[in-house]
Amino acid sequence: MHALPSDWVSSYLKRIGYSGPLEPSVDVLLELQKRHVVSVPYENFDILARRPVSLELQDIFEKIVVQGRGGYCFELNRIFAALLRELGFEVVDYVARFWRDETQTPPKQRHHVLGVRAATMQEWLLADVGVGGVVPRLPLRIVADLEQPQGVECYRFERDLRFGLKLLERRKGAWSCYYSFTEEPKELNDFDFAHYWCQHAPQSPFRKAAIACVHTPLGRITLAGSEFRLFIENRVETFTPQTPEAFRAALETHFGIRLPMDFGWPS
Repeated sequence: MHALPSDWVSSYLKRIGYSGPLEPSVDVLLELQKRHVVSVPYENFDILARRPVSLELQDIFEKIVVQGRGGYCFELNRIFAALLRELGFEVVDYVARFWRDETQTPPKQRHHVLGVRAATMQEWLLADVGVGGVVPRLPLRIVADLEQPQGVECYRFERDLRFGLKLLERRKGAWSCYYSFTEEPKELNDFDFAHYWCQHAPQSPFRKAAIACVHTPLGRITLAGSEFRLFIENRVETFTPQTPEAFRAALETHFGIRLPMDFGWPS
């Protein structure tokens, strides 16, 4: 598995606004993930524009760190894993089935998550910086049947004979499955099939409309099609830009993304 080249680390850390200690500890992991989800947006603009999405580490670094863009799980968690490995964390890659809001049962394996262990721990943690919408902002202990609150949200793992570990979230007082994964370590090329499907399958949600999300200290900001949604504590503000120029300005203001002019106007 690849680690991030050492001369890229400072640029990556600057991109996510982190300037703290770098030892492979639980506290550092928590802070890195927390900073990542408020700094690097989840977005699908390349797929929507039918541009090939490379999973080569150099190309992801160029897109996310140099160009200030975001990406989706196969990009975001791959480069985050490379950073963690360079810092001395033990990292295992897993492929997951995303259950939330899926109509197909069982859903496809189309998500990349990370098992991470700090130098001072025997226990594994789940780290994930590659989901749009409500998501654990901090790593979760991979322990079955343990409720793990994060602010107003709460998560727990449940073991399933068929699907491995199910990550459950409590929504409106009821538990539902967020995603599931088996604890079989994957090589990076094991994600190629799902990555290809996400880019090219007609039924792929990434090909249908613009998607973006970034977290904020008070909530999150999302984009669905051309509608911007600002979640601020217990309220939601929405607006829809009426011109391509206004859309691009809002995209830069709220997500820090500057798209080349030939991307057109996502719908």
